[in-house]
Amino acid sequence: MILEAREVGFTYPRGRAVLDGIDVGVTAGRGVALVGESGAGKTTLLRILLGLLRPTAGEVLFDGAPLRLGDRALMRRFRRGVQTVFQDPYSSLDPRQRVGRIVAEPLRSLGLDAAPERVVDALREVGLPEDVVRRYPHEFSGGQRQRIAIARAIVCRPRLLLADEPVSALDVTTRVRIVDLLAELRETRNLTVVMVTHDLAVAALLCQETVVLSEGRVVERGDTASVLGSPTHPYTRRLVASVPRLPAPASVPQSPAPGRAGPA
Repeated sequence: MILEAREVGFTYPRGRAVLDGIDVGVTAGRGVALVGESGAGKTTLLRILLGLLRPTAGEVLFDGAPLRLGDRALMRRFRRGVQTVFQDPYSSLDPRQRVGRIVAEPLRSLGLDAAPERVVDALREVGLPEDVVRRYPHEFSGGQRQRIAIARAIVCRPRLLLADEPVSALDVTTRVRIVDLLAELRETRNLTVVMVTHDLAVAALLCQETVVLSEGRVVERGDTASVLGSPTHPYTRRLVASVPRLPAPASVPQSPAPGRAGPA
């Protein structure tokens, strides 16, 4: 198991408990979707899995060993193996930096070879041409910026990608393209994806397992097809029932045959 949360709890100072007794495991090759309504604790859990927050109860394990945030050697290995894509493509890229430097940042911070060829290769993998390295984030659309963010995440060849609502800020057509890109990278890079999402269709497309959170607790988990197709918990059933569906097309009245009168 690459990454695991055991009995994880989290309470903000002078605040209420956000997470309580969370158990989540990530196995190589099996993507996990963390779903639930706003305020369920999904993003807090993701930040704990990323080592950006320290749990107030329980522990996080990386490759079976406790993730100790003060262990510099361990955290360097963790950062090499685990990268992230954030929700907002407009705020996650430094507007003062050229794209080439943005994408190369993980290589520099990890002390890896930041050769321009590695940056260009990562950009090509997300469908962007070589010349974008000289440009700035403001010159790109939201979908292109998210592709840049994904290139930054994969440039150091991580094993695990943690994504926080990576398509929610994009229009519908662009969402489809980014989901298709993530699915392709999952196959070509043997990349395991953990995704926070409220979009159950995205969960079904990208993740083999789904964990449903409500008010900081896991209320249901299992294979995505089973959880979304035959939910057992009332909360999960409400989530599935709330997915918008297109109305049935209205019947089109038939034109009368030539030479015959139509209905009165």
